[in-house]
Amino acid sequence: MHNRFDPTLTPGRSGTASMKWDGRKTKFGQEVLPLWVADMDFPAPPCVSRAIQERAEHPIYGYPFFSSEVKRAVCQWYENWHGWHVAMDQVSIMRGVVPALYTAVSALSNPGDGVIVMTPVYPHLLKAVEAHGRRLFASSLLETEQGYQVNWPELEKMMPRARLLLLCSPHNPVGRVWSQTELAYLIKLARQHDVVIVSDEVHGDLAYPSMGPHRPLGSLPGTETGVMTLLSAGKSFNIAGLELAIGVTTDAKLKRRFDEALRIGGLSEANLFALVAAEAGWRGAAPWLRELVDYLADTAQWLKGALHSAVPEIGYEPPEFGYLAWLDCRECGLDDSELQHRMVNVAGLGLNSGIDFGPGGEGFMRLNFGTSRSILMEAISRLQKAFERQDLGFQ
Repeated sequence: MHNRFDPTLTPGRSGTASMKWDGRKTKFGQEVLPLWVADMDFPAPPCVSRAIQERAEHPIYGYPFFSSEVKRAVCQWYENWHGWHVAMDQVSIMRGVVPALYTAVSALSNPGDGVIVMTPVYPHLLKAVEAHGRRLFASSLLETEQGYQVNWPELEKMMPRARLLLLCSPHNPVGRVWSQTELAYLIKLARQHDVVIVSDEVHGDLAYPSMGPHRPLGSLPGTETGVMTLLSAGKSFNIAGLELAIGVTTDAKLKRRFDEALRIGGLSEANLFALVAAEAGWRGAAPWLRELVDYLADTAQWLKGALHSAVPEIGYEPPEFGYLAWLDCRECGLDDSELQHRMVNVAGLGLNSGIDFGPGGEGFMRLNFGTSRSILMEAISRLQKAFERQDLGFQ
């Protein structure tokens, strides 16, 4: 069994307890073509599946141990893939990045503190702030001809009133891989105002080579204090359902506070099979991942042409990483509820509504293209038919 990525392998997922497929009727009210939640329809790397199967053959599934060998695999992965030297004593383990975000807000800020989030953004960054009664400072990203940019003047005004900044890097859903220059300036501002940065980097391994490398925040100068980088193998190897995340920080005091909060919350462990799968991926799936990323980059470009031909009113620029397309539907002349209705009830498609991503998401939809070309072609066909309606003025 070779560790090669095969885009033609997209096994049916109905009946596998898949949120994306089995949960679509609950989410959308009908059996739509699901292109929403951020997992892919491709099998995990063969080395990962093999490792899970081999471990499953042993019939005792007791409490797992986050061994030095697993930590070593983590560190070697980030050294090889990102050129980032991570020491094993800087690594924490947890049950997922989403629980880690909520824990970070609780442990690293106090009630009433300001927490900055740049929007539109993955919804749990917003929900983590609101759930703990912190003041949400939403800094809207700027739309420019060069793509989305940080609103530096607005961010600089917010910094003196904030205690924490939740960063999404690369940024979901707008598709940006932040440059080293942008990240360095963000670090400088945070240090000036004593703001802690927690960086959600679950998509970091999926940056397209042609767009320049993803820079893990913790790999940059100036992050010796006040920075925590949250990482995961979930998106990289399509094992998000196994629930495991890694936190890296060189700030010993920050790490103790965060680790203690994880322990109190019962989150400082990981699923047995998550550990097995992640270690196997970190050790053996690099060739598979390179081929996957190349395929996703090619699909992102293909989608641009297909969308423009079918529904030119929908704007789309390929992302710089991953498999999430941020569709600009503002020229369609529909408000957000009408747009969602058109997608679900006319096109029969399940996409994420842009308003779920906070300010700046109005009039957008997020489409997951981590699936087969045949499914994407069907989706494009449905979009074309749904938006040819005369009442929209389209011909």
